[in-house]
Amino acid sequence: MRESRQRRSGGKLALSIMIGLLFGGGGTALASPRSEEIAERLAGAIRFETVSPEDPAEFDPEPFVAFAAYLRDLYPRTHATLDLERINEHTLLFEWKGTNPDLAPALFMAHLDVVPVEGAAVEAWTHPPFAGEIVDGFVWGRGALDVKSGVIFWLEAIESLLAGGFTPERTIYLSLGHDEEIGGQHGAVAVAERFRSLGIHPAFLFDEGGLILDGHPLLPEATTALVITAEKSYYTVQLTAHGVSGHSSMPPKHTAIGKLARAIERVENHPMPAKIVRPLRDMLEAASPHVSLGRRFAFRNLWLTGGLVKKSFLEDQVSAPLVRTTFAVTLVSGGVKDNVIPERAQATINVRMLPGDTPEDVIEHLTRVIDDPEIEIEGTTWGMAPEPAPVDGIAFPLASEAIRSVYPQAIVLPGLISGATDSRHFTGIVDEIIRFVPERVHVSQADGAHGRDERIAVEYLADSVAIATGMVRRAGKPGLQEE
Repeated sequence: MRESRQRRSGGKLALSIMIGLLFGGGGTALASPRSEEIAERLAGAIRFETVSPEDPAEFDPEPFVAFAAYLRDLYPRTHATLDLERINEHTLLFEWKGTNPDLAPALFMAHLDVVPVEGAAVEAWTHPPFAGEIVDGFVWGRGALDVKSGVIFWLEAIESLLAGGFTPERTIYLSLGHDEEIGGQHGAVAVAERFRSLGIHPAFLFDEGGLILDGHPLLPEATTALVITAEKSYYTVQLTAHGVSGHSSMPPKHTAIGKLARAIERVENHPMPAKIVRPLRDMLEAASPHVSLGRRFAFRNLWLTGGLVKKSFLEDQVSAPLVRTTFAVTLVSGGVKDNVIPERAQATINVRMLPGDTPEDVIEHLTRVIDDPEIEIEGTTWGMAPEPAPVDGIAFPLASEAIRSVYPQAIVLPGLISGATDSRHFTGIVDEIIRFVPERVHVSQADGAHGRDERIAVEYLADSVAIATGMVRRAGKPGLQEE
C-alpha cells in the first residue's frame, strides 16, 4: 500500500492551500517564556535533517540516530519511565503502562521524518530549511508544521505529566514513525503489525491532519479547531490500450495512444457524482450555530439545499474533493521512438474515494464512461481509509474538551481531508481514529508544509502543549475533569 511522495504531498499541500485560502493574515505577539522554551526545543529538532528519500538506498540513518538521542536528553523522565521499543531501528514506540488493564489503550502518533528541500529550492527560503532559526516570532524550518511540532508537543505533554506525578489508568502509546513521508511501510505499518500480532486494540488514536485555524471564512472572527474524523481512501487504476504496431508513415485510424487519450478525456469530463458524506455533514452541522441565518438554514436543511451546497464546494479546486471521489491521471507511457507506432499505451489514475465509495463503484463508473471494450481497466493498489470516527464517541469529545480548556470560545469542527495519513494503517486495529495536532496556524504559515518557508508562530506554542497535555491526561484518566 505504498503511496508515492508526490501523491501524499498533494493531499498535504491541498490542505495547506485550503488553509491559506481560508485565512486572513497573522501577525506576531510577545511570546511567554514557556513558549520560547518550547520554540528552542523545536528549533533544535528541526536541525536534524531527517529526510525520507524515495530510494531506500539513499536513506541516511545518522540524523535519525542523533535526533533520537536529542529527544532522550530533552525528555529524561519519559525515557526513564516509559518502555521504548525501536521498530525497524528508527521508529520509536513508547508505552506508558496504565493501572487498569480493562481499559483499551490510547495511541498518539507523529513522525520524525520530513520531505527534502532540493537543489535551487534551498536558496528560495528566507531562512535555511534545516537551520532551525527563531526569527520574527516564528520557528523556521522543515518539520515546523509537518510534523516535528507534534513530536515535541506529545513528548512535552508526557514529560510534564510525569513531573507532576500523573499515572494513567489507561495505557498510552506514542508512536514516532521514521518514514511517513514515503508511505510508512517500515514505521507505522510495522507498528500496526506489531499491535495486531500482540492483540493490542487501542480504543482511539490521534494522528496529524487537523489543527487550529484563525479566520475560517464561515467563522472569520472565531478560533476554529479542525478535528478531522475521516480521510479518503486511495485506489490506483491502470488503463491499457492496445493497437497495431507499425511504421508511423502508415498509421491506422486509431493508435493505441489515440485510444488511450480518448479514454482519459472521457474520465476527466465525466466525474463521479458529488455527494455530502457524513463527516462533511457533521462539519456543516457543527458550524451552523455560528454562521449567518441563510447559511444556518442551508447547513441544517441539506435535504432541501444539498444541491446548492455541493455546487458551492465544486466551484473551487481545493474544496471540490470534499464532495466527490476524484480521478487524477498521474502517469502515461507509450511509444519508444518517434517513427514507430506502439502496440500498447498505458495510463495510471490515482483515485481518492469518499467514505462509502468502493473500488467496485470506481471500476463500474470508469467502464461506463470510457465505454470502449479495447481499453483494459484494472485496479492495482488500494488503501482503505478507516471508518469515519463518531463525533459522539470517546476521541472527538476528548479533543474538544482539551481545546476548550485552553481556548474556551473555540469552535471545534469535525471534517474530512483528501490526503492520506499514517493512521490508515491502523484500520481494523483501532476503534476511533482522529487526525489532530494542536498547532495554531496563520495564513503566513499555511503554504509551508512541503513548501517554502515552513514555520510556526512561537506565541502559541505553550497553548499547543497545554492542549496536548490535556489530551494525554484525559486519555489516561477517562472521565477526568480538568482543573
